[in-house]
Formats: sequence, C-alpha cells, structure tokens
Amino acid sequence: MEKQNKDFIGTMKETLEEEKDRIEKDLAKFARKKKGVGGEYDSNFPDYGDDQSENAAEVAQYDTNLAVEQALEKKLRDIKKSLTRIEDGSYGICKDCEKPIEEGRLKALPAAGSCVSWKTALTKEVEAGSW
Repeated sequence: MEKQNKDFIGTMKETLEEEKDRIEKDLAKFARKKKGVGGEYDSNFPDYGDDQSENAAEVAQYDTNLAVEQALEKKLRDIKKSLTRIEDGSYGICKDCEKPIEEGRLKALPAAGSCVSWKTALTKEVEAGSW
C-alpha cells in the first residue's frame, strides 16, 4: 500500500470514528443502549403529561424517535463495519465485486462498502424489477 493510501485511510478512520461518536451522542439524547445487544438502542417514550393532547404528542414524538433511531442505528452499523474493514485491511475494496472503491466516493460516503459501478448496476436492476 502506498503512503498516500495509508494517509487517506487514516483520514477516513478518523472521520468514521468522529461520526460514530456523534451518532452515539445523538442516540443518547432520546434512546438508551440495549444491554447485551451490540449497537442497538431503545427509544425512550416521552412523558409530557396525562392530558389527551399530551398523550397524542407523546405517541407522535415516540414514532418520530423510532424512525430516527433506526436510521442512526443503520449508519452506526455501516460505520462499525467500515472500521472493521480498516482493521482487517479490506477497507476501500468493494464487498460485491472486490474492485477498489473510488476515493471520491469514500470521501463523500466514508462508510461505503460498494463501488459506484456496482451500486449503479444494482440500482438499475431494482428499478427494472429484476432484483
């Protein structure tokens, strides 16, 4: 591996770790980490009061929190997978076709596990209904 690639991967690792920390802090604002289940959270049910309108607001907020929780958990899983790939030396290699992932793609989406060519082909298949 060239020195530039090591530097690039080091930068991506730092970016991924910062994003991981940010997501974990965001999740901690409205959810608690499940015990014994790595990386999963439970949204807290808000308590605004006992009035009917307050109960409706609690349910609406909880519903929103669940959607945000699921999206953040997915990002967190992807980040953790990328950090594992950095450790095992497979970061930057497409998990599907095993070709290098473009540096531009990794800069834009550091947790990317697939190259642009593979993602484009997959998207076309899904749109065509052959997936």
